Amino acid sequence: MKKTIYPSAVGGSVSIPASKSHTIRAVLIAGMAEGTSTLRFPLESNDTLAAVRACGALGVDIDMHNDSWSITGTAGQLSPPATPIDVGNSGTSLYLLAGMAALADFPVSFTGDEQICRRSAAPLLDALQELGVEVESASEGCAPFTIRGPLQGGATSIECPTSQYLSSLLLAAPLSSGHTDIEVPLLYERPYIDMTLDWLDAQSISYSRTDYRKFSIPGGQHYRTFDRRIPGDFSSASFFMVAAAITGSRIELHGLDMTDTQGDKEVVSVLEKMGCKMEQVDSGLAIEGAGSTNDRGTRKTSTAGAKSSAAARDLQGGSFDLNNIPDALPALAVAACFSNAVVELRNVPQARQKETDRIAVMKQELSKLGANIEELEDGLIIHGTGTLQGGKVAGHGDHRVIMALAVAGLAAEGPISIDDAAAAAVTFPDFFKNLEEIGAKVLLNSNSNFE
Repeated sequence: MKKTIYPSAVGGSVSIPASKSHTIRAVLIAGMAEGTSTLRFPLESNDTLAAVRACGALGVDIDMHNDSWSITGTAGQLSPPATPIDVGNSGTSLYLLAGMAALADFPVSFTGDEQICRRSAAPLLDALQELGVEVESASEGCAPFTIRGPLQGGATSIECPTSQYLSSLLLAAPLSSGHTDIEVPLLYERPYIDMTLDWLDAQSISYSRTDYRKFSIPGGQHYRTFDRRIPGDFSSASFFMVAAAITGSRIELHGLDMTDTQGDKEVVSVLEKMGCKMEQVDSGLAIEGAGSTNDRGTRKTSTAGAKSSAAARDLQGGSFDLNNIPDALPALAVAACFSNAVVELRNVPQARQKETDRIAVMKQELSKLGANIEELEDGLIIHGTGTLQGGKVAGHGDHRVIMALAVAGLAAEGPISIDDAAAAAVTFPDFFKNLEEIGAKVLLNSNSNFE
């Protein structure tokens, strides 16, 4: 599905969907508890539905109705799946479910789409083996692979270029039969570990830790039922923050909790340093782009082009460490192109190991639109020119790349056409609908000369 996004004057408000990371953790914990838990306003997307289907295959009963999911757990007694578990494109589901499945005394096989089958889980699988789990993998830790527990506890050391490896162990270890000690010589994306620990704390799980370097978890513990509202997703919100930044608009984002542990709320700080204004409002956050001259989103010009140029002149440069927020790289790369200076996005080598090599892909696609970008091993240096051209770009099947390029179209000099736009549904099914609600002109399979 190809979509074309035209330069647009935007403003208004958006309801941000629930956090993918919170939703998947909630599904897994509820699935291992005894009794019925309630998830309020969870995210229903391709990734979270992959986790729901996987847990269902392992014996968890999930009733999805309206804005509430009722999950009846297994009390830790999983059922053998009839077929290999297919997680689709969801790396979070694959890694976290691997730890959950390792608690069972029967084999569980995992597979996924083409992208997932290129993403190695070797450090996690090696750690599970050290904790008593049998592992069969034919391709250096990539799916498809099979694991067979039960997880027995013990000691392991694991390097975590993705925090999901460690989260998987932290969620599974309390339910193992023995004590588990985990040493972590390398850890990226620390805020996601804070999120996992927040869930463990809410469950009254006992553990001790030395900073983020060592964790000690007693076995024989249990998860309990809960009733919890899932907060809005700062990763999804970042695209609308950048939309405001590059168009000089005011956009209110509802459903966000600034006290939440999500790492991607750091995007707020980055955009503030680039010249945007932030204001906490009822049930969320308002952002004004650097070119905005009023406090309630009234458009200061009648044309998107003049508006975006004014915003671009005011967006500032800077050097930003994205190690904690790798998912923000695509959106912030777009913001940087509309700055008036050099923007460095550094210390995020793990961005190369996501759905795509996001460092290489963002350089490739933004360069098609006239951006001046240097590719680093661990990030990008973007020489902001204050604008981008229109053109045709590829989404590479990566939801965050697609959404970032779509936002770029709001302030570019001409329309931007993106292939494979449907992949945005991995985490944000209503993304293009919400984009239109704030004033964006979005066409499906346009027959214009541009196409």
